[in-house]
Amino acid sequence: MPARNDPAAAPPPERARVSRWRTRRVEVADASMAPTLRPGDRLLVDRGAYRTAPPEIGDIVVLIDPERSDRWLIKRVLAVDPGAGTLEVRGDAREVARDSRQFGAVPLRSVIGRAFRRYHPPDRIGDL
Repeated sequence: MPARNDPAAAPPPERARVSRWRTRRVEVADASMAPTLRPGDRLLVDRGAYRTAPPEIGDIVVLIDPERSDRWLIKRVLAVDPGAGTLEVRGDAREVARDSRQFGAVPLRSVIGRAFRRYHPPDRIGDL
């Protein structure tokens, strides 16, 4: 699922669990993670989440698209191979998602961070 940077949005300070310098804001651009995430959802991403440990199965991560380095994807972690330094990712909407089934395992170094909170739209605010 492509993601767009959203520099105009600010995280709600009372609910932010990560310091601002480690937090990135992205906007969901397509339906490959539906119903969990929908186009227009805005997310907070912890850029430092995996500095000391690899992603866990089930985490929602933002990563560099392995086929187009100028785009980011939002996917769920399906498998992690720390020895090989790779992970497999899937979209929740399998029938429309472009994920590791098409492009294979991705390097851990391509992970931008872990999506941990939806802050917009107001009726969908909450932790992921």
